[in-house]
Amino acid sequence: MKKLLFILVTALVLSASALEKERRIYRTILTAIFPDKQIIHVWLDNPKKREIFEKIDRVKVVKNHKDADILILYKSFDIPTDDKIVFADGYLVFEHYKNKLVGGFYWQKGRPNLVFIKKNLKSHDIKLPESLREYIEDGM
Repeated sequence: MKKLLFILVTALVLSASALEKERRIYRTILTAIFPDKQIIHVWLDNPKKREIFEKIDRVKVVKNHKDADILILYKSFDIPTDDKIVFADGYLVFEHYKNKLVGGFYWQKGRPNLVFIKKNLKSHDIKLPESLREYIEDGM
């Protein structure tokens, strides 16, 4: 019984640690994309991630994608992205939307992957801070 309890507690701690890491990464990404916005309106299609974004300072999760400053897509392939800034939260969405995305963050083999697409950053007139420039890719 003690062993089972230990395993459950360890799993919860590791899960909380991963969520906190993801929250810090998204906080960095959003404040880099919107350095001057007081409130960043985010729409996401993954309800499981809502708690991560609700706990980021200066971020307000909106229910309608039309009200968002940025769309964070995990599984949607039919959302009208028109003039919105789009960011992928999963590899499949990243591959599908890479001509429109400013970037993507996804986990692969237990590791976080962060990529920004140079031409799409430029089309939205986004200039990333020096600390994130190493993640900019030219040829996507």
